[in-house]
Amino acid sequence: MSRHSKLQKQVLALYRQFLRAGRDKPGFIPRIRDEFRENSRIKKTDVMHIEYLYRRGQRQLEQLRDVNTKQLGSFAKPKDQS
Repeated sequence: MSRHSKLQKQVLALYRQFLRAGRDKPGFIPRIRDEFRENSRIKKTDVMHIEYLYRRGQRQLEQLRDVNTKQLGSFAKPKDQS
């Protein structure tokens, strides 16, 4: 069994917290899984980017835990700018 770094453990814990928080809100679980899957492609050596996404995830988790939250917005880069 491989050992995880401190940052990897934090990200996995954040993922579990997201899944728990999204359990009672319809449509959130697939979005959470997709977001984490997409970001799992980031190289493990890109620590600055991972830490940035981790902090951003913590802020989004707080929003998700809010009773009044019905959806999460996202900012995406256009796939093709011609």
